[in-house]
Amino acid sequence: MKILILSATTGGGHMSAANALKNYIMSVESDAEVNIIDAIQVVSPTLNKVVTGGYVYLATKTPKMYGGIYKTSDKDTSLNKAVNIATSQIGKKLLPIIEKYQSDVIITTHAFASEMAAMLKGDGEIDIPVVSIITDFAPHKTYINENVNAYIVSSREMVEDMVARGVPREKVYPFGIPVKQEFYNEVSRRDILIEEGLDPDLKTVLIMAGSFGVTDVLKIYHNIVNAEPDFQVILITGRNEKLYETFDRYLSKTILQNALIAEFNSEQEHLFKTVKKPRKPKPSKPTKLLYFTEEIPRYMHISDLIVTKPGGLTVSEAIASDLPIAAYKPIPGQEEQNVEFLTAKNMAVRLIKGKECTNTITELLTDDTILEDMRASIKRYSKGNSSENIYRLLKTLCDK
Repeated sequence: MKILILSATTGGGHMSAANALKNYIMSVESDAEVNIIDAIQVVSPTLNKVVTGGYVYLATKTPKMYGGIYKTSDKDTSLNKAVNIATSQIGKKLLPIIEKYQSDVIITTHAFASEMAAMLKGDGEIDIPVVSIITDFAPHKTYINENVNAYIVSSREMVEDMVARGVPREKVYPFGIPVKQEFYNEVSRRDILIEEGLDPDLKTVLIMAGSFGVTDVLKIYHNIVNAEPDFQVILITGRNEKLYETFDRYLSKTILQNALIAEFNSEQEHLFKTVKKPRKPKPSKPTKLLYFTEEIPRYMHISDLIVTKPGGLTVSEAIASDLPIAAYKPIPGQEEQNVEFLTAKNMAVRLIKGKECTNTITELLTDDTILEDMRASIKRYSKGNSSENIYRLLKTLCDK
């Protein structure tokens, strides 16, 4: 097969899903041609900067405004119609790429890419199947176009949502979002914990901190380590160098301060046989701090709970790893919808800042039945290998 995947770099998850699917296809069909294109960058580098930069700015600085725009764009408005016309014209710039690769099928992992491909097909510019992968847990109007041949969605509930929006049921497949094959692999949790210098007898909390601001991470970490039970933390900062350096200093300072406090209390007890007002150490837990790593599957497999922003890709990776989710500060819009779905299915809890966060972590790590029930819910929901199912669908579409 010759496959063209149109994606985008907004948010990170779209390209990750595209690469996961490509890697699977190449593993089972070595002579396949799979090309991934940043569709927005191709049609307009300027537009790509606006879309990518605008998403990051609105989502982090003015999330309520972003949520408002997201909801408005999910309705029939005159503005959306104008955007559709513009998209139809801009999308024509993809034609040289499409003609170059002479693909049998086009796959999209971003709403804008899906819209452009579907409009090109509707205008008669292309005549090959278009498959749209929705990388969140709720549909959005911008994905929906009668010229899309198949939609890949995250759940049976999404199938019903799509049908309610006028999409024929036979076009919607609840295969889930593609993730790396390593997330499906079984591993020896105990052996890996020992290899990583962690205690195999302690529960492990994984904090995916790359999408948080520095202040948010410090608050989250402080709230979490205030929880009562003994546990250890893996904190991954992603490519956020400032966050890594800040947290490295914070952890080093905390260790030093607590060592000095312990030494002071010990000296007081030795001199006076008692310590009337012992100094309290700062709350802390054994913490492994990591910068960007390709070993996310490894760290998810050895964890008991993940604390993360609820982006569609990260959540799908956690689900593939049977890992319960604690979602923190979802962005209004798709992340909020993701949390609503996940909590309704008992696959996630919502973390509230401050003492409520501490209490939630304490409850989760103290009562084993809660995490066990969440893992059982995840296993019931799990779609199996998404990429494998998508590959079979592609073969069927291309053979027609």
